[in-house]
Formats: sequence, structure tokens, C-alpha cells
Amino acid sequence: MLTATDVHEILGLLRGFDVWIAGGWGIDALLGEQTREHRDLDLLHRREQETAVVAALTEAGFGETVDWRPVRFVMADDHKEIDLHPLVFDKDGSAVQESLEPGKPFRYPAECFVTGTIGGARVPCLSAEQQVYFHQGYEPTERDRQDMARLRKAFGIATHF
Repeated sequence: MLTATDVHEILGLLRGFDVWIAGGWGIDALLGEQTREHRDLDLLHRREQETAVVAALTEAGFGETVDWRPVRFVMADDHKEIDLHPLVFDKDGSAVQESLEPGKPFRYPAECFVTGTIGGARVPCLSAEQQVYFHQGYEPTERDRQDMARLRKAFGIATHF
């Protein structure tokens, strides 16, 4: 399982690059505390920085284990896994990420790029609203239900489950 220390080590490897935490760690960053165990770190990055991001992670001992580009790819070392999602930004600060459905990219409004806290330190992450948006259109797991309940309680926002 990934720890808060692991997250900060990964962010340290990627210092100087534009990255944002999503998924379970992103929700915990918004809440300001670790609420459950995490098997990986979902990390968004600027697609034009991808070659340098991969090089930095490779130099640190990570290797690519999944390649679903341009949608996502995974890099891992002996005990840490990073699920990387390339974003293409527009001039207004919004971004898109390709999806498995051609012509139907994932959309990120400019205001969804916020900060949260992991292990007492500020980190870049996605907004609660964007997290809720990405938890639609599939049958949720119990972990998803718990994550959405935490966001409802903390932010008073509606979720679909």
C-alpha cells in the first residue's frame, strides 16, 4: 500500500513538473487526512511534459507496466504504482484527457485544479466537484461509495450514489 510519505517522495521526484493528484489520494487531499489504504497514486500531468516525467520516474527506478496512451499509462517500482493521465491544456486553463471512446474526451474545467493537504503539506489535486464528476457512469464499489459519502459530508455537495 502507498503511504503519505510515498506520495511526497513521488511528488519530489516530479518537482518542476505540473502534476495534480486525483483518485483516492486526491479525495484524501481534499479532506486533509488519509481515510483509507491506497494501492496506487493517480497523477495527472501536462502531456507536453510526459517525456521528462517518464525520464524522471525511470531514473528513480520506475518502469512502465501498462500503456493505454493517449488515455493513461502506469509506472511502478517494487512497491509503488503511479497511474498517469496526460492532459492537454487550453489557453483558458481548462484541459482534456483522451478517453477510450474516440471523440469523447474527459473534460477538466480550469477551476477544478485546486490544492489539498497530505501529511500536513499542501499538494495539487482535483476539486471535490471534479472528483464527483469522475465517479459517474459505472457501478460504484463500496470504496467509491465511502469516498463519495466523505465528500458529501465535508463539502455538502450532491453525488449520484
